Amino acid sequence: MNVKKYFPYIKDFVRRADMVLLGLGIACSLYGIIAIASATKSYSNSAQYVIVQVLALFIGIGIFVVITLIDVEIMAERWMALAVFNVLFMSTLIFFGVTSDTGNKGWLRFFGIGIQPAEVVKITYIIIMAKHISYLKEYKGLNKVTSVLQLLVHFGGIFVLLLLTSEDLGSSLVYFFIFFIMLFAAGLNFYWFVAGFASIAVVTPIIWNNVLKEYQKNRILAPYNPMIDPKNDGVNWQANLSKMGLASGQLNGTGLGQGKQSQSNALFGKHTDFIFSVIGEELGMIGALVVFALLLLVIIRCVMVGLRSKDSLSSLVCFGVAATVVFQTFENIGMCVGIAPVIGITLPFFSYGGSSLFSMFAAIGLVSGVRYRPRPEMFRSYHT
Repeated sequence: MNVKKYFPYIKDFVRRADMVLLGLGIACSLYGIIAIASATKSYSNSAQYVIVQVLALFIGIGIFVVITLIDVEIMAERWMALAVFNVLFMSTLIFFGVTSDTGNKGWLRFFGIGIQPAEVVKITYIIIMAKHISYLKEYKGLNKVTSVLQLLVHFGGIFVLLLLTSEDLGSSLVYFFIFFIMLFAAGLNFYWFVAGFASIAVVTPIIWNNVLKEYQKNRILAPYNPMIDPKNDGVNWQANLSKMGLASGQLNGTGLGQGKQSQSNALFGKHTDFIFSVIGEELGMIGALVVFALLLLVIIRCVMVGLRSKDSLSSLVCFGVAATVVFQTFENIGMCVGIAPVIGITLPFFSYGGSSLFSMFAAIGLVSGVRYRPRPEMFRSYHT
């Protein structure tokens, strides 16, 4: 086989795709793998976690390449098929969903492999919502009452589906933040946001009293009400151990594999939801700031591509991806430092888990695909 004949295609891909974003994703993932190796050092099958995450990284890079090459407009034109996929895939949790240690039923597990449908559906949700908003903006008028009602029904449908099938409040909040940012980026008038938050204020007591379970209420209130868990041996247990580990890390950290909390196995989910605590304890504030800086660069890059995209659909897709990284980063770090509820949100690229890593590489693949397509004439001279 003549490999040289493929070089022009590879060269063209490297030139047009967003290699900066891919490089940032790989850098975050490799950093995460180092942290995962340290976090699982005390486990009998510690090597398995590293092997799985390395394989997930290679598959994720492949997903990035494939998604980059597929025009997001072509995917958006198949919005009906994507919507049916979302409903069917999330509905499988009703029959096959496995309840996790965090209390939700958001996982499918077959032959030892776990899949989190909410992570996969997040990508198709961004595409469909971007298509819906851009269509209304261009042809119907985004700020018309009928347009806003359509969007609310659209979002409400996926939000309720998530809650009913997975009982995963954390993932549902990610979807809400994506929806909020995409509407803001699309130029929805301010008075609609005021009306929306007023409506939320009215509906919240109803949801609180009739929908949320007691353990979910306690998780939400615990960071702000010390009487919920005064001894820190209940709902605050994880957050308290996380804070202790971060505090002991100080500036330079205790060293990889040397963290007291990280290596004690007392901190549940230290390789998943609390990977930031492991990094903060063993690599110190410097290591934690590197995490924050890398993810901030990912966010900025997504926003930059979105601002220079060729149409509203492409722009909204980029802002939807940026919103995903923003919410998950700040919520995950917030729960690790004890200022946000522990609701099972992974740290993008860093936390252990194939579903999470695949979804993040697919997400930045969408952004790369936007850059891969031709840009408006006014930005042709801009080299990124």
